[in-house]
Amino acid sequence: MVRLTADLIWKSPHFFNAIRERELDLRGNKIAVIENVGATEDQFDTIDLSDNEIVKLENFPYLNRLGTLLLNNNRITRINPNLGEFLPKLHTLVLTNNRLTNLVEIDPLASLPKLQFLSLLDNNITKKPNYRLYVIHKLKSLRVLDFRKVKQKERIEANNLFASQEAEEEVKRESTKTFVPVEVPSTQDAAKEEQAPKPVAPTPEQILAIKAAIVNSQTLEEVARLEQALKSGQLPADLNINDIMDNASKSATATAKEDNMITDEKEENNEPKDGESEQKKDEPANMEEE
Repeated sequence: MVRLTADLIWKSPHFFNAIRERELDLRGNKIAVIENVGATEDQFDTIDLSDNEIVKLENFPYLNRLGTLLLNNNRITRINPNLGEFLPKLHTLVLTNNRLTNLVEIDPLASLPKLQFLSLLDNNITKKPNYRLYVIHKLKSLRVLDFRKVKQKERIEANNLFASQEAEEEVKRESTKTFVPVEVPSTQDAAKEEQAPKPVAPTPEQILAIKAAIVNSQTLEEVARLEQALKSGQLPADLNINDIMDNASKSATATAKEDNMITDEKEENNEPKDGESEQKKDEPANMEEE
C-alpha cells in the first residue's frame, strides 16, 4: 500500500494526452486513499488513478480545471455525496471494474453538474433491474452511459418509470436485495455418491489375470471392458477381480492338464516325445560325419 503524497504527485508522469489535455498519470501505485491532491495545484485536465486500491471516492480539494477522472480497476464502494462541490467541471468519470453494488450508491454522482460521460461497467450494480433507466433518471446531464449513447426514448421511459418518489424508492429497495442461489445436493444424490463404486488400481498379479481373462473371454463386451480397465489403470469396484483370477487360474490348470494328457497319449502309443524326435533326426547326420 502506497500513500498518495505530494512527492509522489510531483514525480509521477504528466503529459499532453491524445486530445491535447494535460494529464497526470498516477495509475498502478497501490494507492488506497485519495489525499494530498491539492499538490497538483489544479494544473491538470485529466487525472488517471486506475489500477490502484481506492475504496472511497472522496477527499478532493476544489479543482476547477479537472474534467476527466479515470478510476477503473479499483475497489470503490462509496462516493462522497458532496463530490460535485469540489469538482464542478468534471464531465467524464470512468468507474469500470469497481465494487458498486446498489443503485443508491450512485446517487452522489447527481451532485456533478457537468457529468456527461460515465462508465460503470463490470460493477455488480449493472446487474440490477432497471439499472440503466435509473442512472439516466438520476443524472440528467448524462449523454453516454457505459459507452452507449443515451437516447431520447430512454429518457422518456426513465421519466415514466420513475414518475413518483414511491417508484424510485421501490427500485432502490429491490436493488439492495441480494440472493445467491446455493445448490444443495438432495438426499438421493448424496446416497448415490456414497454407493457409487470407487475405482481401485490393479496389482501386477491382477493385471496378469485380466490379460488371461481377455484371452478366454466369450463376448466382445467383456473383452472391451477388460481392455478399458487395463488402459485406465483402474478397476471398477463392481468388477469382481477375484472371479477373474480364479477363472484365469482354472484356465491355466486346465491347459496344463491338457498338455499332460497329450504327453501321456504319446507315451502309450510309443510315439517319441518332441525332444526325442529331434534327437533321432540328428543321429543319422552324426553317423555320416563319422
